[in-house]
Amino acid sequence: MKKDSNINNIRHSLAHLLAMAVVENNPKAKLAIGPTIDNGFYYDFELSKPLGEEDLPKLEKKIKHYIKQNLEFKQLKDAELKDQPYKDELIKGLEEKGETLSYYQSGDFIDLCSGPHIKSTNEIDPNAFKLTKIAGAYWRGDEKNTMLTRIYGVAFETKEELDEYLNMLKEAEKRDHRKLGKELGLFSFHKEGVGFPFWHPKGTILYNELKNFIREENEKRGYGEVMTPIMLNKDLWVTSGHWDKFRDDMYFSKIDDEEMAVKPMSCPGGVLIYKEGIHSYRDLPLRYSEFGLVHRHELSGVLHGILRARAFTQDDAHSYCTEEQLNGEIINMVDYALDIYKALGFDDYEIFIATQPEKHIGESDVWELATNALEESLKEKGLEYGVKEGEGAFYGPKIEFNIKDAIGRNWQMGTVQVDLSMPGRFNAEYTDKDGNKKTPVMIHRAILGSMERFIGVLIEHYAGAFPLWLSPVQVKILPITDAHKDYARQVLTKLKENNIRVELNDDNETLGKKIRQGKVEKVPYLLVLGDKEIDDKKVTVEGRKDYKDTMSVDELVEKLKEEIKNKS
Repeated sequence: MKKDSNINNIRHSLAHLLAMAVVENNPKAKLAIGPTIDNGFYYDFELSKPLGEEDLPKLEKKIKHYIKQNLEFKQLKDAELKDQPYKDELIKGLEEKGETLSYYQSGDFIDLCSGPHIKSTNEIDPNAFKLTKIAGAYWRGDEKNTMLTRIYGVAFETKEELDEYLNMLKEAEKRDHRKLGKELGLFSFHKEGVGFPFWHPKGTILYNELKNFIREENEKRGYGEVMTPIMLNKDLWVTSGHWDKFRDDMYFSKIDDEEMAVKPMSCPGGVLIYKEGIHSYRDLPLRYSEFGLVHRHELSGVLHGILRARAFTQDDAHSYCTEEQLNGEIINMVDYALDIYKALGFDDYEIFIATQPEKHIGESDVWELATNALEESLKEKGLEYGVKEGEGAFYGPKIEFNIKDAIGRNWQMGTVQVDLSMPGRFNAEYTDKDGNKKTPVMIHRAILGSMERFIGVLIEHYAGAFPLWLSPVQVKILPITDAHKDYARQVLTKLKENNIRVELNDDNETLGKKIRQGKVEKVPYLLVLGDKEIDDKKVTVEGRKDYKDTMSVDELVEKLKEEIKNKS
């Protein structure tokens, strides 16, 4: 994926200026790495004296001072970095690979770096960057290594862009799925299972509504649903390639002295189901779907609520098809994904093709064939796409869908992956029209990806105010006084009989407090019941965006059913 080179160079250069400022403040600091990231940069340090959030404004002031000095960034072919063990380790690794060393100097500061950078600091708007936070990070991401201090910053070409981004961060903080998940009673995390979410009743309703939606859509599109075991023998994972390419991310156990692995993906088990039958070309494409619970050994430092957990369910599916059917299957899956995102309120998206990574199975010509199939399908649909070089799965290239949420953030969600290797590794076959045995193409497809992660995105996208069909509580009944409670219970019964998820708040509180509580709980519709409603045999309905109306209970039921049916 190509990035804007100028802003990327600005961010890269600011990472160096940050290191300059830290070293000036702490001359014994040990420098690790300082790359650019989305919207900014960071730098990792081993410090002899700690830094806190209160130190960030001081470091910003130093960086602005450097910017005003109009410092040049000069590339050097050789330099000496004294007492910098992390740089020494990086240099040794580069030399072992036969790569040319490169350094950059700005003022008196020199750092190991391949570049590129801006020519001088006058290209940086001193009011268009900000240091945002301090966090811990293990050297090389390995929890066995030293914990370093990571300082994050954001940077843009103009102050206006920075202000817009900072406002978005404030809005994102309000929408944080971890905060809302707790407030709305959806899920929790516990020290007894770090990284493993516990779903509460309301969260389980949301989870199952989303799952049932995908299940219904799968059935429309000819997918047969399967279930595969959560733990399988080591031999399976050796055959699939996971043992060599994915082992560091897996959990293991032993049963009857046999080494077993908890599944990180569902695809190998699905292939065993395919092999149970004898298949003709007339049976293809054969489509299986699975809501597969998988486990991956994520490092504790990268866990982030349900957006990055160690256990999650994928809305996985696999299509076994002939090479002639490949293009049509990919197009069907792309259409499917875009239909689902639109139905869930995501109209803005980007598409990427992720190509062959360094760690992979299969020959390059096979990868080229698979990548070409993805490209041709997107071109046939007239869809624009970018390329993420080397970011494919180890078994095949993939289409990635990045969706934009309500406050402008991009999320990588579903994938369509062409796999020309795994079916052959398992000796999966079908008989062609001439009676010859052939290996099918396998397409891996996930629309939501991780159910947990997608729900986390939904929570933040809707700020917890879900559309009616997804809301754990769809209606809350608010009788004004004790005299109205009997009628409230009659309305409650009627709504429950029509499968509306409804609660009754008959606490001895003021109506105003009950309404405020209902809004805090993000309930789509509040029903206010008083003398007038009882006399008229109606309900007063208050909804979001200042919606208010009075209607009979039957009219309300029809309105709710229609809205749920249309997933409005």
